[in-house]
Amino acid sequence: MIDIFKTIDKTLFTLEEIEDGAWINLVNPTSEEISLIEDELKVDKDFLRAALDEEESARIEIDNDNDHVLILVDTPYVEKTDDHIIYETLPMGIIITNKNIITVCLKNSIVLDQFERNSVRSFETFKKYRFLYQILYKNAQRYLLYLRQIDRMSNYVEKQLHKSMKNKEILQLLDLEKSLVYITTALKANEAVLEKITKMDVFKRYSDDEDLFDDVIVENKQAIEMAHIYSGILSVKMDAFGSIISNNLNIVMKLLTSLTILMAIPTMFSSFYGMNVVNIPFANSPYGFWIVIGVSLITVLSVTFLLFRKNLF
Repeated sequence: MIDIFKTIDKTLFTLEEIEDGAWINLVNPTSEEISLIEDELKVDKDFLRAALDEEESARIEIDNDNDHVLILVDTPYVEKTDDHIIYETLPMGIIITNKNIITVCLKNSIVLDQFERNSVRSFETFKKYRFLYQILYKNAQRYLLYLRQIDRMSNYVEKQLHKSMKNKEILQLLDLEKSLVYITTALKANEAVLEKITKMDVFKRYSDDEDLFDDVIVENKQAIEMAHIYSGILSVKMDAFGSIISNNLNIVMKLLTSLTILMAIPTMFSSFYGMNVVNIPFANSPYGFWIVIGVSLITVLSVTFLLFRKNLF
């Protein structure tokens, strides 16, 4: 899918044809769409296809012949299933040409969606490098948002685990731990890209862009630190709650065992008095049944008291 946008008087418009200063957004493009952009803007096909490989690593490439620059970064997205939510990452390609900026991704990016809705201040498609830094800034902010969501979900699952004897909560924590691994790896790769941008002369930064780019670096570093902290906490929780589930199960088994002992006492009395033998105590007494019931209850109460004293209830 190809979408073409251009800001005119600070308002974003959708175009039918590519114009100078336009932003071309490609989402899981077909071969025909890639060939169209390649022919019209003279962009290397490898640049356009780089972000379509889920395993592609974040990096920067320069086409010196056409003065085109590819910035490949990892962007976060949420994968929802019936029972769980997993946070994963995808490569997102940003290609800067002489007159346009092109973004390529396998899926609709919530980061780029903010620009499509024209909800980003001072966003203009023809300011290509400022647009690049704005994308990187929003991308880092999205990581921070997802990390906070992971922390809240982890705390919620923790509360459920205090009273749980099932594996569901442990599996949820495992998914969150896996998400943190994806996010941490992606953030480190993005950090390397940001370091290259600071050192390469090809990336123009005007005075108004300096603070924005500094904010990108700060947000990315903060996200890395948060990911490390949450990952450490989650690892401790995984180990601790495995033991808690086992302990909760032991408590239930202890309770059931105690109840089994108490239920066995009346059964034992009824078995004795159900034997077909002579000279059973109280056999000829009109109160024999009630005497046996009373002795049975007294025995049950005595054993219950002993179990409470032993803290087995």
